[in-house]
Amino acid sequence: MDYKDTINLPRTAFPMKANLANREPQMLQQWEASGRYERIMDHTAGRPVFILHDGPPYANGDIHIGHAVNKILKDMVVKSRLVMGFHSPYVPGWDCHGLPIELQVEKKVGKVGHKIDASEFRRKCREFARRQIDRQREDFKRLGVLGDWDHPYATLDFAYEADMIRALANIVAAGHLTQGAKPVNWCFDCGSALAEAEIEYREHTSPAIDVFFRAVDPAALFAAFGLEPTGAEAGIPIWTTTPWTLPANQAVTLHADFDYQLLAGQWQGRNLALVVAEALVAPFAARIGLQEPTVLGTCKGSALERLQLWHPFNDREVPVILGEHVTTEAGTGAVHTAPGHGEEDFLVGLEYGLPVTNPVGGDGKFLPDTELFAGQFVWAANERIVEVLTERGALLNHAPFQHSYPHCWRHRSPTAFRVTPQWFISMDQAGLRTRALAAIDTVRWVPAWGRERIQGMVAARPDWCISRQRTWGVPITLFVSRADGGLHPDTVDLMHRTAELVAEEGVDCWYQDSIYQRLGVDAEAWERVDDILDVWFDSGVSHFCVLEDREGLRRPADMYLEGSDQHRGWFQSSLLTSVAMHGEAPYRQVLTHGFTVDAEGRKMSKSLGNVIAPQQVMKTLGADVLRLWVAAADYRQEMSVSDEILRRVADAYRRIRNTVRFLLGNLDGFEPGQCLPLEAMLPLDRWAVDRAAGLQKSFEQAYADYEFLQIYQKVHHFCVVDMGAFYLDILKDRLYTMRRDCDERRSAQTAMYHIAEALVRWIAPVLSFTAEEIWAELPGERDESVFMSTWYEGLAELETAGERNRWRHIVAVREAVSKAIEGLRAEGRAGSSLATEALIWADGEVKSALDWAGEELRFILLTSRATVAALDAAPADLPRVAVGDGSIAVRVQVTEHPKCVRCWHHRPEVGSAEHHPELCGRCIENVDGAGERRRIA
Repeated sequence: MDYKDTINLPRTAFPMKANLANREPQMLQQWEASGRYERIMDHTAGRPVFILHDGPPYANGDIHIGHAVNKILKDMVVKSRLVMGFHSPYVPGWDCHGLPIELQVEKKVGKVGHKIDASEFRRKCREFARRQIDRQREDFKRLGVLGDWDHPYATLDFAYEADMIRALANIVAAGHLTQGAKPVNWCFDCGSALAEAEIEYREHTSPAIDVFFRAVDPAALFAAFGLEPTGAEAGIPIWTTTPWTLPANQAVTLHADFDYQLLAGQWQGRNLALVVAEALVAPFAARIGLQEPTVLGTCKGSALERLQLWHPFNDREVPVILGEHVTTEAGTGAVHTAPGHGEEDFLVGLEYGLPVTNPVGGDGKFLPDTELFAGQFVWAANERIVEVLTERGALLNHAPFQHSYPHCWRHRSPTAFRVTPQWFISMDQAGLRTRALAAIDTVRWVPAWGRERIQGMVAARPDWCISRQRTWGVPITLFVSRADGGLHPDTVDLMHRTAELVAEEGVDCWYQDSIYQRLGVDAEAWERVDDILDVWFDSGVSHFCVLEDREGLRRPADMYLEGSDQHRGWFQSSLLTSVAMHGEAPYRQVLTHGFTVDAEGRKMSKSLGNVIAPQQVMKTLGADVLRLWVAAADYRQEMSVSDEILRRVADAYRRIRNTVRFLLGNLDGFEPGQCLPLEAMLPLDRWAVDRAAGLQKSFEQAYADYEFLQIYQKVHHFCVVDMGAFYLDILKDRLYTMRRDCDERRSAQTAMYHIAEALVRWIAPVLSFTAEEIWAELPGERDESVFMSTWYEGLAELETAGERNRWRHIVAVREAVSKAIEGLRAEGRAGSSLATEALIWADGEVKSALDWAGEELRFILLTSRATVAALDAAPADLPRVAVGDGSIAVRVQVTEHPKCVRCWHHRPEVGSAEHHPELCGRCIENVDGAGERRRIA
């Protein structure tokens, strides 16, 4: 007889094969067509608000794996807040001004002033950026990121540009703007000043030289040491790795409190007397090859202040001055000082009223009036300067020196400090530094070390140079006096009026000569500033241009989330502008993530062939696998990714999906109204619901703490171990073989329904496509999206710890029995576990738990028979297995009884029934009788 029709096999439209690469784009089309984001926002309106403000990616080129990590993390935060009961709008944005786009456009149309004017060039830049936004937007949407993609913010929008000018006006009104000729990092390739965030330090080999500055009055030098002149050539040697800065030298700086020694000796046939810091005498003498070195005397650096020295190749005198920045880490303890080429040199020069000379043009070449080196590029001039020093007898030593040196982050080329007229947001003029440091302490930093990192950066940073000498950007809309360079007295009002024009016409209106007339400014008395704003200012005022401007958003945001490099970038520029404008941080929380590397910890590089393109992953494995990888990686560290890692994640995804499919398949024909009350459910089902309830509590906290790795690990363990390897494995017999509408089966379906309702919400922020797919297959009427729901409230915990302990003992015994069965399988003596019988000896709480399970213990152990006896009756040769606080002994043996063709259990009664000779007793009851009864499992 065929009993197939008496078995309750699972049925569901939820496929085993995910086919994400094809299914996800179809789902996206449906969501867009139905206005899914807008409908979710409408549904959640009125809830408490959580705002994650998007740090804008740069609108240039295709997105890479780092972009994917960033956007997916943001999406997981936003969606988890929806499930947690918040209204969480997400407005994506793009950073659109700046040099990278200029360079791309220059390749196509040439430089401004050659074949194209500035206005047309800006139009070309705007068109290029728009195209990049469209390309990147499609990839971000493909990742499953939920947001207002039809209405993003872009820093090139006229309204945004106008708000930038208003933001700067507010900063000017608050007293933070200053102008000055200060040393700034300058990139000769960019032809512009660089902000701190645009600098990266790379290894670089420089010419290290020791240079002799002869004393104008040797007797005065000897007198500082309490000595009479000896006739030796006396002076002070300096050590530098930037020979090209020597034409701008204006002084030699010593430390007032250091001990300096007058070191005499023979050098290449010359009798020298050299002033060197005591701590550096030995390495210096060895470095230059000084023969017969003798210390003649010692004095403090302060004793040499104002001593005059000859410049090593220019016919002029330079003084000895004192400065706190001098160290004895390397060199001679005497610092060559060129105020035009260094921040510390500039500051100490101000104290002494030194001239600030900058003989280097913006193109990196010495100016035409530069003595000896006119027209030479600075790096090339190093060699010529060494030659001149040698000719003048001033070069004591010359050797290559490898060190960390600032480079332009765009061109990877070394930068130079040069003094230029620039506009700055002062860190101290109106107390910005102090207030910014105080604001940092009001923010939650994730990870916590972010606080110290940004505190250190803000505490030590120089004034923020916000001016750039480029074309594609927002102008610094100031008028300065042609007579003295001072700001127009109506500056703030003029800036606000200019912003109104920019909002209507764009920034080109500023560069038109008619701007003077339109604003009522006398062109003969006032000069328009043509510099543009640093691109970090653009994104840095998004808290003003977006959060304050957009309906439904607010400042401060609840979260900023970017890569760990943004402590010196967007986090800091946003902090400084917000504190300058509003006196508070623009964010309540800041989360940072690490960068992506390959499985060996190497950075992604085309030359290494280890680049993982998110587009390719989505075409093969699907976006949900990529999203699961982001959750499974620890974003606080570097995040390793490779094809093999993604394959392992895809396998984990399949395990989660298969668990869900089993749940849905066995809910076929079930409706929520058929749920049994908790007290009517079987203990095994109550245990499963209890496990889910406990997990949901931990997930609520984990999502609140952004512990996505913990969520992945617990969901995976729940699906694979708690469900797949225990609960659902046990449940199959009851679901498949008992009467379709019996209470025992309804109990199982009730538990599975509760678990499925909870599980879909747990995974929704991470596996968004799959969660929506599950949501559509769950029984019962529901809202159109899982993101319109909140945490499932149908779970319940077990009433006592004793109940949990009982199941903990049973689970442990099952593991021990399963291990013993695997031994029989390995020996080829048993196939299915149902072909075995288990004999267990136990005592204490473990035996009590097993006795409680009684006859149904075999269903839990998946054996055809299970017996329990006292541990002291166990055969002596059986090993004891630790379980909880006690131990058990286990023996499994192959059953001798025939197999029931319907449930596959081996039972002694099979073959004894005339009408159903192939069935066991309970299957006969389920097929022809009132149905089997269960009390435990």
